[in-house]
Amino acid sequence: MTDVLEDKRVATRFRILAEIADRQPAVSQGEIAEAVGVTSQAVSEYIRGLVDDGLVDKEGRSRYSVTKEGVDWLLREATDVRRFADRVTEDILGSVGEDAAIATTVVAEGERVTLSIREGLLHATPGGEGPATGVATTDADEGEDVGVTGFEGIIDLDPGSVAVYQVPPVRSGGSRTVDADELAAACDDAGVLAAAGVEAVVALRTADVEPDTTFAAGEVAAAAAARGLDVVVVATADSVGRVTDALRNEGVAYEVADAR
Repeated sequence: MTDVLEDKRVATRFRILAEIADRQPAVSQGEIAEAVGVTSQAVSEYIRGLVDDGLVDKEGRSRYSVTKEGVDWLLREATDVRRFADRVTEDILGSVGEDAAIATTVVAEGERVTLSIREGLLHATPGGEGPATGVATTDADEGEDVGVTGFEGIIDLDPGSVAVYQVPPVRSGGSRTVDADELAAACDDAGVLAAAGVEAVVALRTADVEPDTTFAAGEVAAAAAARGLDVVVVATADSVGRVTDALRNEGVAYEVADAR
């Protein structure tokens, strides 16, 4: 679990730094104390510690700004908190809620089903003998959506791989420098194919391949890989950083290669 949720002092430090980021550069320690629920003296001590650790710059009396290191720390802790919240929502609270799955064959309401992930989507199979099970809340024919509740166990799912192929920007030759046949072969087995940047889209079209998405490629790749799908992202060199940032933020492993 993240330190913000385990350590009260770290949690207070996180909230005070977030308040400084929201209010900078004119920061009222009294207002922060009221928002966080501590004394003004405590806020002053925390701010002094944040300055000493290089997370906050003091620019004068009651004037502060969060440093790059401070922003990075906030983002890192916020990401950990979000992941924990997602786990609570999906794995814990989800077990007492209801979700939809695709019926692999005829399912009857009240029947116990085995749950699995196929092509990134939840599927339900009558029997309820697998590592993850639930109870159908509706009738469904094969291929229809079926309601499922009473979740138990954990779905056995290996994360998918992510390969990022870099296409030069147009000023350096763009799609014209890409071997279309090799690019097509690299994309052949992708469960999800994403493109980022015009040069990347044109390179794929030259290879007679159409991407599944041309928007939020990094976020889409991270979500698909988490669902067990192998992903290929073709990205213009100028866009690769945004793609890999999104993957790192979600803790998804990836490899980058040159598409030329």
